[in-house]
Order: sequence, then structure tokens, then C-alpha cells
Amino acid sequence: MIKSKAFWTGSIAVFLFVFTTIIGGYFHPNYSHISQFISELYAVDAPNADALRYYGYIPSGILFFLFSIFAILETPKSVLRAIGFLGVGLGYGLGTIICGFFTCDAGCNPEFVNPSLSQIIHNLVGFLTYCVVPVSLFLLAIDSRKWKNALTFSNISFILAIISFCFVGVLNINLHSPYKGLIQRIIEGSILIWILLCSFYLAKTKDIK
Repeated sequence: MIKSKAFWTGSIAVFLFVFTTIIGGYFHPNYSHISQFISELYAVDAPNADALRYYGYIPSGILFFLFSIFAILETPKSVLRAIGFLGVGLGYGLGTIICGFFTCDAGCNPEFVNPSLSQIIHNLVGFLTYCVVPVSLFLLAIDSRKWKNALTFSNISFILAIISFCFVGVLNINLHSPYKGLIQRIIEGSILIWILLCSFYLAKTKDIK
């Protein structure tokens, strides 16, 4: 039962997050996935911002958090596994929820001129998310070496953790890059792919503990 819950919450969360981003970009005039942040899709001046927040990003954040809880219950007990999944749940799940409630100013205020409290909270939570989650994936890559039939999953986890960590660094030194949207999507994609792979691993592997 827990395996099933982990699979469905993780996979649906990934689908919902990706679908919301694609559909949000489609209905946002002149929006570029290459040069603009995801947050700009639901900034205060963005079209359909409330619908994207309340029917897309916030529900996906809730599902990411639930996925991490179910994954903790289903995997072998260890400190690394607990820290790792809590990092994913709190960093990516709760982080997505908070960013959904505390949106960017108009255009996401790239120069950070007289930012609102909502913008400050949004940026701080986003920064913490990108600091915590890649490290969490790396810890889970280490711990999953001990899981049943998880060698391939563990190896891929290392790769995705390193990719996300490296591109977080690239993003932080290129916040005004014309390719910042693409850089962010590489980070997000690494995390989302990992969650999807973990969901499938938990679903198909019997007696992981």
C-alpha cells in the first residue's frame, strides 16, 4: 500500500509540475522557457497566475512532500535516508508550496529593486531549495547503495545529484544570463527525473527493507 502511495504521489507530482509549466508558458504571451524563470509564470502580473498556483504548483508541492514521507516509510532505516528524503520533502515539496503562496513581484523583479516581502520570501525559499535538494539527492545516492537491486538507481542518482549541484552553481553566477530559464530547467529536470525514477524503483522492488 505504501509502495503504491509513493509511486502515485511521486509520479503525479512530476506530471502535474511539468504540465503546469508547459501549459503556463503556452498561455503566457511571449514567454520563453529558455530565458525566463518558472516563477515568472505565476508572478503577480502573469496571466492565469492564480490558476497555475492553486491547481498546479501548490498541489504538486503537496504531492512531493507526501512522496518523501511514503518513501521514508518504505526504505531501510538510516540517518542518510531520513535526511535525504526530508531534504527532498521539505526543500522541494514545502519549498514549492511556499513559493506558490509567496509569488514574485511583476516580472519577478530581476534587479531586486524595492522588493515586496512576498518577493523576498520567494527568493529566499528558492535559494534554500536549490542548496538543500542536490545535497539530499547525493545523500540518497550514497544510502541507496545498500538497498535491494538499487545499484543502477544509485548510479543514476549520483549523476543527477552532480548535474543539479553544478547547474545551481552556474545559475547563481549567471542570474541575468539569457539562458537562465534553460539552466533552471536543467536543475528542475534533474530533480524531477530523480523523483520519477525513485517512484518507479519503490513500486517495482519487493521487500526493499
